[in-house]
Amino acid sequence: MLKTSDFDFYLPPELIANQPFFPKEKTSMLTFRDGDILDLQLINLVDFLQEGDVIVLNDVRVIKAKLSAKILRNSAQLDFNLDQENQGFWNALCRGAKKVNAGDDLEIAADFFAQVIEKNDDGTIKIKFNCAEDELLQKLEKYGSVPLPPYIKRSSITQDLKSDAENYQTIYASKGMAVAAPTAGLHFNEKIFAALEAKKINKTFVTLNVGAGTFLPVRSEFLHDHKMHSESFYISEESAGIINLAKSRGKKIIAIGTTSLRVLESACDEKGIVKPQNTRTQIFIYPPYKFKIVDILLTNFHLPKSTLFMLICAFVGKEEAFGIYNHAISKKYRFYSYGDASLLFRNQ
Repeated sequence: MLKTSDFDFYLPPELIANQPFFPKEKTSMLTFRDGDILDLQLINLVDFLQEGDVIVLNDVRVIKAKLSAKILRNSAQLDFNLDQENQGFWNALCRGAKKVNAGDDLEIAADFFAQVIEKNDDGTIKIKFNCAEDELLQKLEKYGSVPLPPYIKRSSITQDLKSDAENYQTIYASKGMAVAAPTAGLHFNEKIFAALEAKKINKTFVTLNVGAGTFLPVRSEFLHDHKMHSESFYISEESAGIINLAKSRGKKIIAIGTTSLRVLESACDEKGIVKPQNTRTQIFIYPPYKFKIVDILLTNFHLPKSTLFMLICAFVGKEEAFGIYNHAISKKYRFYSYGDASLLFRNQ
């Protein structure tokens, strides 16, 4: 029976990247295939793919989900991060939850209000804004800030806000509302896409609205007791068709990031056919999960005991994953959202 502690390792804090690397095509990329580890750069991705292979990217956009409001009942300040939206209601993670009660009105700005619908024992609240979705996005853009992961340090509230708003967004972001970036996609620029296109490697998109739950640690002792956070996703008929056709022709499916992988594995039936759908997933992938559709994964380096590292262990093998990460640490690869990349071929 697998324990959370089985996925622990020592990560030197200085290896957690606080800024992205430029130029993106020269980002370090550890490559693992057939038991061999190579130290390469992201531009080498194209060397491992063939004409007709399909890369699958998560095109979700990150919203400015970090907000500060005044509680009108007592004039106290409440700082909170939006998490998941569901039928017009938002869950939020907040500091100082003791100050707020269900029914409280929150003033974010003179023209931007919300009401607390529920207060939960875990310090989260459910809120409803006083505006429709289109207007909400405009107000978040105006009054919110980028919800960086807690591991990325900023010396002040204003430091790098402008650059983070640009850097913590993929260049192809266009749909949905995420509160965390699909970080593997942050490595891509026009030069990378041009190299892929020149080799006739296809690309298609899925959408997973990444929630703040992606940052939450696994608190249970045993993996089977962990309740995975729920996230909404969408895969179109066109994208499903592109993926299924490529697979039927013996081509490789490359997931760009764990969010794309989780969509594909959630949307795939037992015969390996991807079905178009608009629904939610709580898929928790850990050994000995049997993958149905994804052949290759491009992803960042993840934190100890995280559900994402557990996914990596399922994809390449637990012993192999620890070997990869020991190598990455010894070579001082940069970890987490703004860190380096790893190109992983599935353990057959």
